[in-house]
Amino acid sequence: DHAPKAHLIKLGTMGEYGTPNIDIEEGFLTITHNGRQDRLPFPMQPGSFYHLSKLHDSHNIQFACRIWGLRATDLHQGVVYGNHTDDVAMDPGLSTRFDYDAIWGTVLNRFCVQAALGLPLTVYGKGGQTRGFLDIRDTVACVRLALENPATEGEYRVFNQFTEQFSVKTLAEKVRDARAAHGLTTSIVHLPNPRVEREEHYYNAKHQKLLDLGLQPHYLGDTLIESVIDIVERHASRVDPVELEQPNVDWRRGGTANWRRRPVVVSSKTPSPTVARAREKERRVAQTR
Repeated sequence: DHAPKAHLIKLGTMGEYGTPNIDIEEGFLTITHNGRQDRLPFPMQPGSFYHLSKLHDSHNIQFACRIWGLRATDLHQGVVYGNHTDDVAMDPGLSTRFDYDAIWGTVLNRFCVQAALGLPLTVYGKGGQTRGFLDIRDTVACVRLALENPATEGEYRVFNQFTEQFSVKTLAEKVRDARAAHGLTTSIVHLPNPRVEREEHYYNAKHQKLLDLGLQPHYLGDTLIESVIDIVERHASRVDPVELEQPNVDWRRGGTANWRRRPVVVSSKTPSPTVARAREKERRVAQTR
């Protein structure tokens, strides 16, 4: 369809920036070189082919805005956690997916699943990898704000879409401490990093534009962590423990032995008490039908 007045909103990623040793601006950077000044796209250093593909999208959209007068908003989103929104709460049938595996699962979701099942929290490498994070409710709010405040004709704009920055190690400690407040012991283990990335680095990204449009952030706290863990515990029988033990893919060597020889059964190990209780509950419900 021909819709020259349309406003394109792309759900992109903060991963396009990589981890530069300077502050990350929102899409553009004003530089002075040899006495001349210009506002140019921020130099991107994506850390994976996935993030590189997102960068290709950004370049194509920016070109279309410049040449054809398209209007577009590129939401460079951080790592999302949680699965609760007001709409989802209306009916169980509206529940969204909850990824926790080693490839698509986001790190806080993964830690919450491990904590719910009584497993160690697996930190890759030193754990100093730092990223921007946001509650899924804020993801929805950011898209709405972009819709209600469209870009102008020919404008390509970037909003850095996150509310807080954490290192992986800090997130693991937050989950451990939230469980400790309920008298539950959770351990943290450091695994060899299957990814190719800096494990300790500078990271300071700007994220003011969405706040200026009226975003009211939901910040991460013990209550939110416990609510996510509670959801996992209610559906613990669906969790595949194999997905939580070791990374299935190594960026240097490809699929690991676990990936190539995945068992047909979920796990041969004795399930944790949480999983066992959930399976027994489902069995009893099935018997009453």
